Amino acid sequence: MHSIFEQLATYKIVPVITLHDAKDAVPLAEALIAGGLPCAEVTFRTPAAAAGIKAMTDAFPQMLVGAGTVLTPAQADAAVAAGAKFIVAPGLNPEIVRYCQQKNVPMLPGVMTPSEVEQGLALGLTHLKFFPAQAAGGVGMLRALSAPYGAVKFMPTGGIDAGNVKDYLSLPNVFACGGSWMVKDNLIKEGNFAEIERLTKEATA
Repeated sequence: MHSIFEQLATYKIVPVITLHDAKDAVPLAEALIAGGLPCAEVTFRTPAAAAGIKAMTDAFPQMLVGAGTVLTPAQADAAVAAGAKFIVAPGLNPEIVRYCQQKNVPMLPGVMTPSEVEQGLALGLTHLKFFPAQAAGGVGMLRALSAPYGAVKFMPTGGIDAGNVKDYLSLPNVFACGGSWMVKDNLIKEGNFAEIERLTKEATA
């Protein structure tokens, strides 16, 4: 297992963040660290992503920050240049996987079917994102995948919240869960970092 994935496995929850303004990155990172989660996946869904990752990693070098929704090699380059330690994608694009492997950057591509899991295995991957988790069959689907693919570990993301995260984390083939319930868009936009810290503490508890 890559050391980055080992680290994520100790945190168990990876906050999935969409930043609309890079100025929110540092106070948000502070709230997550204070709440007990010194990690984040910053999605490349907005133009502020790279600047946000750079601000977080500059201010808190010990924080494990990755880039999510990475769809192109150019985005992967921008993410790594900004300080991202790992790359996450919603689907499995062999071109991006190989590109990240060449650059020696750990990557979690998204899968939801046995065929995609096998595609990941063929690329030498043992850790995959399971997405969209709830819509793709949730805990039951992951349980079913564990029988034929015992060596694969998953990070389910999509539809995970405080109510079901324990069910996912109880599965032996789940090493961490991605979730955005503690870093909701409206809380970030309002600058309500105290509430983000509270929800993060609740999630880690």
